Amino acid sequence: MQNEQRSQLEFIVLMAALMSIVALSIDAVLPALPTIGDYITSVSDTENQKLITTIFLGLGVGQLIFGPLSDSFGRKPMVYFGFGVFVIASIICITTRSFEMMLLGRALQGIGLSSPRTMSIAIVRDSYSGDHMAKILSIVVMTFILVPVIAPMLGQFLLYQFGWKSIFIVNLVFGFLIMLWFWKRQPETLHEKYKKSFSLSIFKTGTIAFFKIKSAVIFTLLSGFITGSFMVYLSTSQQIFQVQYNLGEYFPYVFASLAIAIGLATYINSILVMRFGMKKLVNIALIAFVSISFIYVILFGFKNNPSFEILLLFFTLQFASVAFLFGNLRALAMEPMGHIAGIGSALNGFISTVMAVPIANYIGSFVKDSVAPLFLGFMVCGLISIVLFYSNSDTIKKLLKVT
Repeated sequence: MQNEQRSQLEFIVLMAALMSIVALSIDAVLPALPTIGDYITSVSDTENQKLITTIFLGLGVGQLIFGPLSDSFGRKPMVYFGFGVFVIASIICITTRSFEMMLLGRALQGIGLSSPRTMSIAIVRDSYSGDHMAKILSIVVMTFILVPVIAPMLGQFLLYQFGWKSIFIVNLVFGFLIMLWFWKRQPETLHEKYKKSFSLSIFKTGTIAFFKIKSAVIFTLLSGFITGSFMVYLSTSQQIFQVQYNLGEYFPYVFASLAIAIGLATYINSILVMRFGMKKLVNIALIAFVSISFIYVILFGFKNNPSFEILLLFFTLQFASVAFLFGNLRALAMEPMGHIAGIGSALNGFISTVMAVPIANYIGSFVKDSVAPLFLGFMVCGLISIVLFYSNSDTIKKLLKVT
């Protein structure tokens, strides 16, 4: 029994480590955005936001490639291939002085990193199901969230001591170590009965199968709106804390404190989900998500920014509700797709991320001298999400049965 527990612990940490390469590549760069922008001659802080949203665009597109291929060739080969793309993309980012080429490099980084991100979820789905899968995903996400706690601080340290290029180099070294661990300790999880002979038709048949599962589509769309909301925060956080609130070098510590709050809420979700179920928790979290943003808009939407302490309180409450949504929405979408876990995870990630990027870019364009557009965006995305959630008749039946 002890060995089984130790094996599961290692599995969880390894899956989180695969996902953490993504988080490190995004969050460690945040303190360096103005410096990188000056180096590649970007024109404004708003333009610098694209260095974050572009990598998410790559993540979305890449999942659509690696997910279906993993259903034929296995999870592990796709992880290795994706990391190879990430290496090439990182070299582009380090060597270019062009804003456009930097955006291309960041997009390619996202495409490469989409593989370990997608495969970690597919591997969890291969290994677990139901609320237990949601519990494992919640713990994976919680461990994964520990990276944003330290990533901006690490990025700021590297920026001050060695320059911004060292951030990309450290990301490469970290990723290489994770790849070694993954190669040595993680067996292939794609079951033979689910393995498909490769042909271009698997993209078509897998996509058709995905869109026939109404609940998977609805929960994927929900993920898109919530991911888009959170992506706005990621892309504007440096501008909000360092420019609007003039926090300077304290930005990484503020970012870390919010990440800790998200991690704690995710841990609580991993405990509660086994008792109350995924849909009940998603229902409560969506109501909280909309209510918190609505209260902020009413109190501060047409005034100057509130004090930093008040803003931090609202962010903490807002992202605590997000923590109850991320893992549960992904698990609910994946639950009926065990037979197409690879392409199912890919389509889930592709659709939600490609939805999120324009949402983040649009809302982020208004975040210049006020935080209000951010919370207004939260509220609108949350309201749409609630409508989608209740449009699923199975969800309503489940909630009525629970209550």
